[in-house]
Amino acid sequence: MFSIDLGNGAEMVLRDRSTDFAVHKLINANLEHLREWEPWAHGQQTMLSVASFGTYLLNQWVKGEAVPCVIRQDGQVAGATTARINLYEKSATIGYWLGEAFEGRGLVTRAVSALLDTLFNEYDIARAIIDTAVHNKRSRAVAERLGFTHEGTMRGAQAYPGERRDLVVYGLLREEWLGRRA
Repeated sequence: MFSIDLGNGAEMVLRDRSTDFAVHKLINANLEHLREWEPWAHGQQTMLSVASFGTYLLNQWVKGEAVPCVIRQDGQVAGATTARINLYEKSATIGYWLGEAFEGRGLVTRAVSALLDTLFNEYDIARAIIDTAVHNKRSRAVAERLGFTHEGTMRGAQAYPGERRDLVVYGLLREEWLGRRA
């Protein structure tokens, strides 16, 4: 297990079985908020489904195909961030979400920054990707703050109940990130 100090009482830890209950509780307490931004939140969020997905991500981590993390603030689960790794392309797609009460504190920006350090330094990733709904200003701001380049818009790329939404795609190359960190 790993733990990365994000400062101000925040940390990022590996999402494992010990985090399942707290993740389930946070998701269900924030379902209406999450449903605005996350297509997966429209499905039933039972303890079994959340734990099963956590186990799936942990298995992907063992294979080097994901880095699933939980963001905690003062010991309380605040959200999650995960990198899905394409080993062939040496790229990673990063996703994240927070409980509404934890927004506006810079938690996601700090967590994704730490995740980028891990991906570029320990996983030999050449490119990181963030895609988000065009109207998700907070998520887009995270990518822009971290130096990602807006690469385009994929029309109708995300399925929501009764509609399809456009996704904005951001990319960041390893050398760009390492240059910013030097």
